[in-house]
Amino acid sequence: MRLIFLGPPGSGKGTQAKIIASKIGANHISTGDILREAVAAGTDLGKKAKKYMNAGELVPDEILLGLVREVLSNDRTADSFILDGFPRTIPQAEGLDKIFENLSIKLDWSIKLDVPDDAIIDRLTARYFCVNCKADYNLKTKPPKKEGICDICGGKLIRRDDDKREVIENRLSVYHKQTEPIESYYRERGLLKEIPADKGFDEVTEEIVKAIS
Repeated sequence: MRLIFLGPPGSGKGTQAKIIASKIGANHISTGDILREAVAAGTDLGKKAKKYMNAGELVPDEILLGLVREVLSNDRTADSFILDGFPRTIPQAEGLDKIFENLSIKLDWSIKLDVPDDAIIDRLTARYFCVNCKADYNLKTKPPKKEGICDICGGKLIRRDDDKREVIENRLSVYHKQTEPIESYYRERGLLKEIPADKGFDEVTEEIVKAIS
């Protein structure tokens, strides 16, 4: 199974991608993760990316696509994967198509988790994480067993600075302008499945499994 997960910030696509990847035996590919790994490993692409990151600039598409190509060049990885939150723009989607073509990879589905903006804002303003093990929680959809305490390590739960309402609204605006056009890009190719994700977490997981079965 070869999938792309799309959706606005706070839609749960990252967590759902990991869960579905585990269920179907696919490789979970997050561009954020492979970018950090490349920088830490000091690879050629990692060194190029680091210059932009240190300057507070966006990493160019050619570097991101190069990292994705390196990962997908592994036959075992390319056999079954979930791309989490990538591509984000039409140029990235077009570049990814070229990689797929060159590596003889056929995309099965693009999964879009659909959540209204108001629900996203409510969800993200309720989001917390553990200062020790970095485990994620949400007071509405995934609350800790004990208020303010991590279930895993007992660490303190705190809120991210970028989970303030005004920051979230700006992120959603950027998403609608830059990323939503990708939905049409895959819809026109008959590759988009839209999942209503404003419901219980486990219920959304079940809906995704049904959609790709």
